Amino acid sequence: MLPSHGTGVRYNSSQSPCLQLFSRTFHISQMDMGSALDTMQMLCSRDPSQAYKSSYYRKQTKDHWSRDDPAFLVLQTLLHVISTICYTIAFNLPFLSSLRLFLTFLLLHLFFGFLLSSLLRHLANTHLVARRNHSVSQNVEHLYAFDIHANSYFVLFLYLHLLQFFLLPLLLSTTFLSLLLSNLLYLIAFSHYFYITHLGYRALPFLRNTEYFLYPIVAMGGLTALSLIGHPLGISANAARICMYLLVE
Repeated sequence: MLPSHGTGVRYNSSQSPCLQLFSRTFHISQMDMGSALDTMQMLCSRDPSQAYKSSYYRKQTKDHWSRDDPAFLVLQTLLHVISTICYTIAFNLPFLSSLRLFLTFLLLHLFFGFLLSSLLRHLANTHLVARRNHSVSQNVEHLYAFDIHANSYFVLFLYLHLLQFFLLPLLLSTTFLSLLLSNLLYLIAFSHYFYITHLGYRALPFLRNTEYFLYPIVAMGGLTALSLIGHPLGISANAARICMYLLVE
């Protein structure tokens, strides 16, 4: 779905996308929440690559690939508030612990996302840009790299905040079944994260060999297999139990 023009927002072509994004954060009424919700719906569809089609439109009309509407990030922050409330009730957390949990969720998303997107952007610009003679030099924008993280993180959120919350009574047990389900859940969640990350970079026509972004899935599959093999040996690493201990204890 192409971005709506009915929001009454005026764009300044001389202003950088980063400044546009920051300035619009203070004008909720001008955000295109419908477009952000459509993107979230497409990320959950059978063809999540559709979520990146609007980037072509922005490149043609505004000469940048990244979003200049913070609605997607605002909705993600709201989802973190809801998630924090749910976990606060489930674990009977005091206010300060609840606030710490919310800030942890948010910082993991923003700080981790900034670092990882910066790293992947550097790798893409250094090793994956198709070199062509007599063509304009192109590179991955920093904001677009963060957009990719935000899209991928949304699906990760659905697995590790929403689905995990309802499965906690089962996942936090000490049985082998709990270990299996917990680590498979985290494997699927992060596999989906890197798959959507791959789609985001593959959407850029000047990049090649973007399947490299799928390689972490193989590594995580190996770690999951090792965690299951180690259980009979007394070496148990239940991902859900570890994360809940770090977050709410």
